[in-house]
Amino acid sequence: MAYDEALASRVRDRLINEPQYTELKMFGGLCFMIRGNMACGIVGDKLMVRVEKSRYEEMLAMPHAEAMDFTGKPMKGFLYVQPDGLVKDADFDAWVERGAAYARKLPAKAKKSSK
Repeated sequence: MAYDEALASRVRDRLINEPQYTELKMFGGLCFMIRGNMACGIVGDKLMVRVEKSRYEEMLAMPHAEAMDFTGKPMKGFLYVQPDGLVKDADFDAWVERGAAYARKLPAKAKKSSK
């Protein structure tokens, strides 16, 4: 599945100065990692955001948010934001920051050695 390159560029511009920032292709899209933990990603034209499981229902009730269910079963702690919810820079920034803030709270993951 292709992902929205323009949206990827917006996320990249927002996160590029994060310590230990990396990108990884997964979930059929592109994921943005902070200290080895996924913060957000792009699947098609949607922004995928990782949120605290304890706040999942609250975040899911926000405008333009929907359950991430590409496997047929919603994944608690991950949600999609529809493109209409990313038009305004302030809304876009808030969603990316939610994912980044959660990733920053997690212990850093060691890089896997290549064999």
